[in-house]
Amino acid sequence: MKKQRPVNLDLNTITFPPTAISSILHRATGVAMFIALVFALWAWSVSLSSPEGFDRVVVIMNGIVGYIITVGTVSLITYHMLAGFRHMFMDMGHWEELESGNLSAKITIGLWLVLTVVEAIVIW
Repeated sequence: MKKQRPVNLDLNTITFPPTAISSILHRATGVAMFIALVFALWAWSVSLSSPEGFDRVVVIMNGIVGYIITVGTVSLITYHMLAGFRHMFMDMGHWEELESGNLSAKITIGLWLVLTVVEAIVIW
């Protein structure tokens, strides 16, 4: 049986609903936290290897690269936790309707952006 479905290969015309964006971000932040863990383990290993290694990690973390890594990692953790709480409430039967699900996704993303700015200022 031949399927007569429309095929849209123009990715610029596809728009995702807020719930899809929230879900994708939740998965992406989980993967990015794993990658950040690799850096944390490297920094820990180098800093414990010798006094010179410790000084090298301190120099990296006190520079702009360290600031970006720190803010990025804290931002990843913040979003992943916010989205995790959102999913937990959805598992309990809340925000399962289309309108409330979209609203909770928008609030989660908005709150994440606000908290990331606040965290970046506090870390500075």
